[in-house]
Amino acid sequence: MKAQTPKESLTVLTDLVLPGETNYLDNLFGGELLARMDRACSIAARRHSRRIVVTASVNHVAFTKSVPVGSVVTLEAKVSRAFKSSMEIYVDVWIEDRQSGEKTKVNEGIYTFVAVDETGKPVPVPPIEPETELEKKRYDAALRRKQLSLVLAGKLDPKEANELKALFLG
Repeated sequence: MKAQTPKESLTVLTDLVLPGETNYLDNLFGGELLARMDRACSIAARRHSRRIVVTASVNHVAFTKSVPVGSVVTLEAKVSRAFKSSMEIYVDVWIEDRQSGEKTKVNEGIYTFVAVDETGKPVPVPPIEPETELEKKRYDAALRRKQLSLVLAGKLDPKEANELKALFLG
C-alpha cells in the first residue's frame, strides 16, 4: 500500500454556533462540539483509508476556551498516524474574532477510527508519511499513546513497549 501524507486527509469544517446549540451561559454545548469533532475526524479517516470507518475511541479532548453563541467555529482534522487498520486523527478547533477575523485555538482532540469492510471486519489502511515538524511530532506521539493504551489494557508488556519505541524512534 502506498503511503500518504497527513495533508491528503485534511478536513476543514466551518460552521456557525446557533442559540439552540448552547447552554445557559450561551456557550456551545460540549457534546455538540464533540459531535462536530467526530464528524470531521470521520471524514479525515475516510479520506485516508477510502473505506467505511467507525469511531473506536476518543483518546483526548481539551476544552480550553468556551465557544460563544454566534461564533464562527472551524475544525481542522487530519490523520496523524495509521496502524494496521486503525488511524489516529488529530483535530484542532478554532474560533474567529468577529471584528478582526483573528483565529484562536479553543479545543483539540485525538480520535481513533478503524477502517472496516461492508461486514464490519477491520481492513488494512495505508501508512502515513508526516512532512511538517508538527506532523512528525504528532506521528511519534501517536505510537506512544497506542503503546500506553495497550499496556493499560494488559495487551502489551511495558518492557515490550520500550523495545518497540527504540525500534521505531531509534
